[in-house]
Amino acid sequence: MVRLMGRSGARSARRPSGPPARGQRDAHRSRREGTTGLRSALTGRSVAGQVFVLQVVVVLLLVAAAVVALVLQGRHDSTVEARNRSLAVAETFANSPGILAALRSPDPTAVLQPRAEAAREATGVDFIVVMNTDGVRYTHPRPDRIGRTFVGTIEPALRGGTVTEEVEGTIGQLVQAVVPVEEPGGDVVGLVSAGITTEHVGVTAGRHLPLVLAAAGAGLVLATGGTALVSRRLLRQTHGLGPDEMTRMYEHHDAVLHAVREGVLIVGDGGRLLLANDEAHRLLGLPDDAEGRHVGELGLAADTAALLASGRIATDEVHLVKDRLLAINQRPTDVRDGPAGSVATLRDSTELRALSGRAETARERLEMLYDAGVGIGTSLDVSRTAAELAEVAVPRFADFATVDLYDAVLAGAQPEPGSVLRRSAVSGVREDAPLYPVGHQLRFVASSPQGHSLRTGRSVLEPELARAHGWQAQDLERSAQVVEYGIHSLITVPLRAGALVLGVVGFWRSDKPAPFDADELALAEELVARAAVSIDNARRYTREHSMAVTLQRSLLPRSLPEQNALDIASRYLPAQAGVGGDWFDVLPLSGARVALVVGDVVGHGLHAAATMGRLRTAVHNFSSLDLPPDELLTLLDELVGRIDQDEAAAGETAPVTGATCLYAIYDPVSRICALARAGHPPPAVVHPDGSVDFPDVPAGPPLGLGGLPFETAALELAEGSRLVLYTDGLVEDREHDIDIGLEQLRDALAAAGESPEDTCRAVLDARLPTRPSDDIALLVARTRALGPDRVAEWQVPADPAAVGAVRAEVTRRLAEWDLDELAFTTELILSELVTNAIRYGAEPIRVRVLRNRTLVCEVSDSTSTSPHLRYAAMTDEGGRGLFLVAQLAERWGTRYTPEGKVIWAEQPIP
Repeated sequence: MVRLMGRSGARSARRPSGPPARGQRDAHRSRREGTTGLRSALTGRSVAGQVFVLQVVVVLLLVAAAVVALVLQGRHDSTVEARNRSLAVAETFANSPGILAALRSPDPTAVLQPRAEAAREATGVDFIVVMNTDGVRYTHPRPDRIGRTFVGTIEPALRGGTVTEEVEGTIGQLVQAVVPVEEPGGDVVGLVSAGITTEHVGVTAGRHLPLVLAAAGAGLVLATGGTALVSRRLLRQTHGLGPDEMTRMYEHHDAVLHAVREGVLIVGDGGRLLLANDEAHRLLGLPDDAEGRHVGELGLAADTAALLASGRIATDEVHLVKDRLLAINQRPTDVRDGPAGSVATLRDSTELRALSGRAETARERLEMLYDAGVGIGTSLDVSRTAAELAEVAVPRFADFATVDLYDAVLAGAQPEPGSVLRRSAVSGVREDAPLYPVGHQLRFVASSPQGHSLRTGRSVLEPELARAHGWQAQDLERSAQVVEYGIHSLITVPLRAGALVLGVVGFWRSDKPAPFDADELALAEELVARAAVSIDNARRYTREHSMAVTLQRSLLPRSLPEQNALDIASRYLPAQAGVGGDWFDVLPLSGARVALVVGDVVGHGLHAAATMGRLRTAVHNFSSLDLPPDELLTLLDELVGRIDQDEAAAGETAPVTGATCLYAIYDPVSRICALARAGHPPPAVVHPDGSVDFPDVPAGPPLGLGGLPFETAALELAEGSRLVLYTDGLVEDREHDIDIGLEQLRDALAAAGESPEDTCRAVLDARLPTRPSDDIALLVARTRALGPDRVAEWQVPADPAAVGAVRAEVTRRLAEWDLDELAFTTELILSELVTNAIRYGAEPIRVRVLRNRTLVCEVSDSTSTSPHLRYAAMTDEGGRGLFLVAQLAERWGTRYTPEGKVIWAEQPIP
């Protein structure tokens, strides 16, 4: 038994007769309290009675003080309110309209008396008096007082001030205010006074005083009753504070102290142990005579003894005592004038700490799985998703993590069992681990954990790699290096997406001495299962993206056609998020001309790519008609409108809503470039001197809207100029608008080299974002000119005899060009074309011969009728000329101009 120092060795003896039964005690207590409790409280013989009397007196004093304060405060507030109201009424009436005119009138009383009485009744004051500067009244509530001298102080008001005072007036004791009536110049021409009698001032406090007294009486009754109940309860709990009751209370306290399952220590000043309960003896292993000795002499650990002797505050401070973890709480006892020392409680937290450790581990694992759900799959890139899986696992779960995927998965295809894998991601606490690096190709042997996981689709736990001979068989030399490095445990988990095994994930442990266990194997499987879904989604996206890119690239020109009018370089870059509908094309036309086209279909994906292919094919077909740019865009606009209508009628979920296009035709003979655009960004022109501008080409509506015309602009370009066509992905993004993009493009073009290839490279280096969100098509064409030495032109009169002269001129020019071999066929072609123009056409008739990559013969006239190729019957005298032209020429055709038409034919130059 632990006892307080100085306490007697025996407890209080029980009464000889023993304690009465519980029911008897309760009945006896009720009778005693019922007969003596209230009497003792009222007489004040007990502590409870004294407390009762004291509380009743305090309540009476508080009620009396509250009544007096309320009356005084009410009178003060009413007086202040009266002064404020009288002053406000007087100033308002003095500044009211017409007051000056009334004072100047012959009879001010007749004008002001009704107004003053109406204002008095409206504002609740007792009087409003208007007087002259001598104090003679013009108005008063009692008419017999009008004309008499005002009772009160008016001198400050005559000087422009205000007066508020309490006086004995003609209607009794009152509070009144006097204010001046001033002219605009500031002269006082009269006075206005308003006031309230003292009788009305105190009416509010007098009216509320009975209610206050009634409330105070009710409060006194309630307070007296409550005090009586509290006193009675105090009397019941203390039993008069007799010695027997105090002894019994102490015994109960002593019993409770030694019965609790928590150690209690009381240490006095100087570190001497005053009290230790039974649980403290058990937890600390204290000797029987521990009380009275210094805590440093009790055989405790140094840190525990130092804490108990210091008396400092401690909260759940854990100390190792023998084989137990004790949580110690300590507080000083000298607060609130208590004795010097401290009280410490001890709680055995060994099992609790183990449970807490397991709960913390579970929390960390759940947090890691949550982070995996958030951090894995942020992109649709297979390699990046694999790297995210490895990064999430290290270092919270494993010291190293590797992800090996089939090559087919990286390409977006379905994996084939037994094919080559590639290390796609490695993450670790250090970078010098002897594991296979990223990009290394692997074929796991069947005995290895990875091979077993790939073959069976099940996870494998290797707690000791040094004894895992099947794993070592993969690569004996590298396996020895891994074990020597300190990696001692491995978990392999297959990456499964449905029935497909995409690869295998390895978790390696080196820094933590404990090997992986079964719980960690389950956690690894859950982590990989979540990541497998994201990797498979990335694989599917990669496959669809590759298909779309392949389709789009197949629809774009694989090579640019040969022609002499322009030096051309091009670039096409698909968006990272999905292919779009951007395209470009170069189309050779008749007469050595070249057409350039750049377009952009709204939207992304296979649908946009397929629509782009349809539009590109349509441009090819329309360009063969040799149409001007505006007419070609009109036909293209109708086509896009029909596509939208057809898809809307078929119930397509994402119909094409439009497209943009820029179409340009460059003529190397005239160096004229005709352009028209449909909702497309304007072209850029880099002049030979390096200056850059954006020509003002009329901006037509996007294709598919219909109903609005397009306009053609003509530019004369110097030889060596660079014409730059592009799509909006080059100059517009989410961070900048198109104006900023155009200025940046201007700067890039100004700093670029002269060749089209250098220009493309400089523009993309300056403007290409890291991950473009839209397709980019870029076409750069440097102009050439077809000089006069390669062009011959003649005017032909409408006379059949002129055909011979034309043939002779052409023959001489061909001889100058060293093309004598083509003289005969050229004479036949021109003879037929000129004869038809003379016979069926109209003047002026012109012949032009161009030496380009081919020899071009052109005959123009002012009619729009076009000849047609047909088979002539045996009896027909004509109709065989165009057939002959078609046989001799490589290509021939008709194009229309504003002045008429041109029939042309091309022959290859040997």
